Amino acid sequence: MKKKRNKKKMMINSESFASLSSKLASMMFIFAVCKQYFPYQLHNLFSKYTTKLISYFYPYIQISFPEYMGDRLRRSEAYIAIETYLSATTTERAKRLKGEIGRDSSKLILSMAEHEEITEYFHGVKLWWFSSSISPSKQTISFYPASENKRSYRLTFHRRHRTLINESYLPFVIQQGKDIGVQKRQRKLYTNSPNFDYHECRRVLWSHVPFEHPATFENLAMETEMKHEIIQDLVKFSKSKEYYAKIGKAWKRGYLLYGPPGTGKSTMIAAMANLLDYDVYDLELAAVKNNSALRKLMLETTSKSIIVVEDIDCSLELSGKRKAEGGSSEGKEEEKKAVSGPPDKEESKVTLSGLLNCIDGLWSACGGEKVIVFTTNHIDKLDPALIRRGRMDKHIELRYCGYEGFKVLAKNYLGVQSHELFDSIHELLKEKKMSPADVAESLMPKNECEDQIDVCLESLVKALKDCKVLKNEIEKEEKKAESSEAKENKD
Repeated sequence: MKKKRNKKKMMINSESFASLSSKLASMMFIFAVCKQYFPYQLHNLFSKYTTKLISYFYPYIQISFPEYMGDRLRRSEAYIAIETYLSATTTERAKRLKGEIGRDSSKLILSMAEHEEITEYFHGVKLWWFSSSISPSKQTISFYPASENKRSYRLTFHRRHRTLINESYLPFVIQQGKDIGVQKRQRKLYTNSPNFDYHECRRVLWSHVPFEHPATFENLAMETEMKHEIIQDLVKFSKSKEYYAKIGKAWKRGYLLYGPPGTGKSTMIAAMANLLDYDVYDLELAAVKNNSALRKLMLETTSKSIIVVEDIDCSLELSGKRKAEGGSSEGKEEEKKAVSGPPDKEESKVTLSGLLNCIDGLWSACGGEKVIVFTTNHIDKLDPALIRRGRMDKHIELRYCGYEGFKVLAKNYLGVQSHELFDSIHELLKEKKMSPADVAESLMPKNECEDQIDVCLESLVKALKDCKVLKNEIEKEEKKAESSEAKENKD
């Protein structure tokens, strides 16, 4: 009898629940139809009570973290941090994973696949992470192409834990994700695409390869005192976030590397990147269409990076001297061709003002911990506004090879720190001007003979003696060239 009564009660309860659900569905349908005829004031009233009714049956809160915000081309830092955190903490619980090559190009890094959900506990509170991916409609007009999915992470938790999640859990996840990302990231060498279009995917802004340059300050051929000075300056900058905020200045620092060809400007940049563990963005200004495109490129760069413009005097018409009046029309045409590139290539419209705004204007404050490096063989050709202190904070002249630089190269290439020919080389380096690249070429072993040290050092001595132009003669030639150039400008 009791079983029959219980069964009957269950049937009555199920019928009552089905009837209630049917009535609620009908009410919602009628409300949706009649809503358009209600006064505006009633809309808010109905929305208020509808929200309360829904929250009574579903007491959970959801927070979405999209990969992009609005029409910006830059990825959300919160999304990147959450992605890194989840890849490091949830791979043992997720059923579906995706893999990619890690920093050392051998270890596989696993992370949550799309449309995967995992459960996590924080201080005894249960919450859920869901990886979402939505394919945009082909008719949608945005900065995302049809093939680019809109990815996001969704966090779900009970509403009574709102304070704990907002004030403790989410800050913990973001900070952990950033720390893990710094430790595990693979440093990269970026270059900007010459065919950037605003309506193309953000991935064409910068293409990259793993950065694996072996240069360090230890094997850099330059004076020891200058090395220590540069190292101290770089390390101090990387630890000065609070100081820059205190003085009200963007957390960036500019370096101007100048000197003759072959003196190690590119090698210096690689050594800086290896010292700080930064990515390198090799910016080719001639491939940037205009100032707006340059701003978007700069916005896409990340923190902990070195932004490099090599041979800036040859990149664009950014110097005052190149815009000076005078000179033959033939010379101007040849110079324009040299700057613009091939005839079929669209000429860049980046201006000096646009470049200055990106490296030192309001746009320079977007993102922190960035080093900006310009290199040039002819510092006198650059506009003073481009290289003034505050933009290029530190000017570093890389000179011809001296005796200290030679000793570093001899140790690197030959493994020797002293030799009977060192005194002769020391005296010759005082009189002759030879770049570190040329010295290194002479010290490069040509074969596997036993006396390769003697052979290489003798080869360097011969190369120095064959150097026909003495130091004072070079200075005379430089002064003569400067005076003739000044005369032409006056004419």
